[in-house]
Amino acid sequence: MVRPTYFDVEYSINPWMNPKKPTFTELAVTQWEWLRDLFVDLGHRVELLDPRPGLPDMVFAANGATVVDGRVLVARFRNWQRAAEAQAYLDWFPAHGYPEVRQAQWVNEGEGDYLVAGERILAGTGFRTAPNAHQESQDYFGRPVVGLTLVDPRYYHLDTALAVLDADTVMFYPAAFSPESLELLDELYPDAIHATDADAAEFGLNAVSDGKHVVLPQSATGLIGRLRERGFEPIGVDMAELLKAGGSVKCCTLELRA
Repeated sequence: MVRPTYFDVEYSINPWMNPKKPTFTELAVTQWEWLRDLFVDLGHRVELLDPRPGLPDMVFAANGATVVDGRVLVARFRNWQRAAEAQAYLDWFPAHGYPEVRQAQWVNEGEGDYLVAGERILAGTGFRTAPNAHQESQDYFGRPVVGLTLVDPRYYHLDTALAVLDADTVMFYPAAFSPESLELLDELYPDAIHATDADAAEFGLNAVSDGKHVVLPQSATGLIGRLRERGFEPIGVDMAELLKAGGSVKCCTLELRA
């Protein structure tokens, strides 16, 4: 995770960002600290990467890399405003004991578009990550990569439209996907939880699950109820300030898989 010390909305690279709308960095820090402390209370270890000035979106750590079986593929951002974030990850991982670290050749926005689901990796494209990056990731990680095309610019990363709950269960927003990708998702996950328009707009799918607890925006009340019905323990949090930049729980969280 990366503390939002320099958080602000200074430009617009997704439909949620409006530089004319005021942001409150102290509130963003408070909401982020609550999330960090919650992860610790749930028994997880949180590693911190220091924020760097001039990079207001660096709080969205999920976009910085993908880590599978200890191998690290650092992002190559599509937008120049975020490009310098990659160096922070290229510096951090080798310094913290990760021997296999490299930057992606193709545009690849980390766990924003790569979600590990059991032995497969679900990979988004359409707005940020390039389709060629999917094959690159499959070759690097040695796991099958399933490409999914996003069609709604509001859900520009896969982690805004789909959340992995456990190895066999996902929840997603059907309208965010192309017909072919929706058909594939229905085939792979016939028991998936489908999000409503309202819950998707609250970024309810930008969630983190440890297989039991599911941390998600507290305003996604429909999904919270569905998760309880399916035996998960949903925990709602307030990330409204960070949503002004198009991010929430998952965007702030990069999972380090040993």
